[in-house]
Amino acid sequence: MIKLKNVTKTYKMGGEIIYALKNVNLRIKEGEFVSIMGPSGSGKSTMLNIIGCLDKPTEGEVYIDNIKTNDLDDDGLTKIRRDKIGFVFQQFNLIPLLTALENVELPLIFKYRNSMSEEERRERALKCLKMAELEERFANHKPNQLSGGQQQRVAIARALANDPPIILADEPTGALDSKTGERIMQLLKKLNEEDKKTVVVVTHDINVARFGERIIYLKDGEIEKEEKLRGFDDK
Repeated sequence: MIKLKNVTKTYKMGGEIIYALKNVNLRIKEGEFVSIMGPSGSGKSTMLNIIGCLDKPTEGEVYIDNIKTNDLDDDGLTKIRRDKIGFVFQQFNLIPLLTALENVELPLIFKYRNSMSEEERRERALKCLKMAELEERFANHKPNQLSGGQQQRVAIARALANDPPIILADEPTGALDSKTGERIMQLLKKLNEEDKKTVVVVTHDINVARFGERIIYLKDGEIEKEEKLRGFDDK
């Protein structure tokens, strides 16, 4: 489902070349739940951005669902992000003027435009809110009327709207208390196990990372080690 082959990412800072990633090789199978850990500056967010087609590697190859993304133009990358990937961020990134339901409908409007009726969009958005375990009575609440945990559930529902096979979560519990964060991780685990989503989580919290089947540890832009927590076929 996800493959990085000899991926390097560099930036220029003054006259110096900074390595965010160095010759990284990684395979993530369809239906896996993988956590990526590392200290600040280790390259974990850069890796997630490259997997999510938000950034391109300086060197190496990236494959998403057997599609090589390196040579795709902006339209091609947009299509991959729209159809293959759902994003969940630490700060939720909800549009404050829209209701929870309207936030979830947005990806459907962008993808289907005139080919899906308003009624169909609403039905799909409500289904996604239900999958994210947000009660329907909150559907017409705006983000500032929701708790942090509820906002993150809306963000997860939005990530599910186009039924992508991959969910990428960047510090999804970082803005939440530990109890609420655990409930969010249980939800991502459920989506992985029951809905067969491939889930990749970037985190600095070992308790969050241990929801995955394996942990990839990054240090100075390189994979330092991997820890297998349970067999991929043991779910």
